[in-house]
Formats: sequence, C-alpha cells, structure tokens
Amino acid sequence: MKPYANYLSNENSEKLYDLAKVLRSKNAGPLFVTLDIIFEDKNTYLRVKESGLINNSYISEKYNVEEDDVKIINFDAAFAIKVTIPRITCLSGSPGDTDVYGAQQHTPLIDLMIP
Repeated sequence: MKPYANYLSNENSEKLYDLAKVLRSKNAGPLFVTLDIIFEDKNTYLRVKESGLINNSYISEKYNVEEDDVKIINFDAAFAIKVTIPRITCLSGSPGDTDVYGAQQHTPLIDLMIP
C-alpha cells in the first residue's frame, strides 16, 4: 500500500502549502517541469522530508507520469526539495500548451497533508 493512500490527517497535520515558504513550478527546458519546495527552517524541512510523503509513487500518481521518470532531490543545506517530471501534454510553447512557463504545475501538491 502506498504510504499516503490511507493517511488520515489529524489535529497536528498541516498542508504542504502552509508549511513551505516557496511552493512553485517552472520549466526545466522544453521537456520537463521542476517543482520547488523550499522551507523557512530546518525543522519544517525535516518534518516534510522525513514524512516520506513526497516520493516517486505519490508524484507519479498526482502528475500521471511514470515513477521512473520522477526525479526527487533533497537539498539539505537549502532546506529544499526539488522534483523534476516530464511535461506530459506537449512541449513548452508548442501549439496547445496552456502553461508556457510551467508556472501552474505545483497545484496538485498544495493540499498534501503533512503529519
């Protein structure tokens, strides 16, 4: 079972959106999108990182990409987590692209509840 599939929030849980100082997405070239999650302090960063909820399986499901295509990098010194995924609809700037800069792709993460 996926670690988040049966997760029930409790009074100590908070949304990732409320914990992160920065939660954004942007293009990483024409083929990829990067999700940046940056925290104000070490304790908050470690709380999210050690929860294990931001993982390849979760990102794969939320963004409809293959688990093997998800790259997650934890930057301990910067209190940050960087996630890179392929763009699945079209190349950046190509006809039909509704988010040329990749700036609206972080929204599936905002309601993730962190214990």
